[in-house]
Amino acid sequence: MNTLLVAKSAGALSDKYRLSIVLALSRQESMPFADVQQLTGLSQPCVSHHLKILADCGLVQTHKCGRCVSVTLNRAAVGELATFLDGLR
Repeated sequence: MNTLLVAKSAGALSDKYRLSIVLALSRQESMPFADVQQLTGLSQPCVSHHLKILADCGLVQTHKCGRCVSVTLNRAAVGELATFLDGLR
C-alpha cells in the first residue's frame, strides 16, 4: 500500500462515523445502505458522503442492485493497511 493511500485511509478512519461503519462491516459480509444509515443516525446525504470518503481510499465498496445499495468492506485493502501499520512496530 503506498503512503498516499495510507494517509487517506488514516484520515478516513479518524472520523467516528466512518470508523463505526468499518467496525460494523468487519463483523458481517455486507450491509444495506439503510442499515448503515440506522447505525450512524445520519441523513442519507451524510451517509453517502462518508461512504464516498471510505470508497475513495479503497476501504469499502458499494454495490447497487436495482434501487438497493449494499456496502462491503474491502478486506484486502484493510489487510494491506494492517500490514503497513504492523511494519511500524
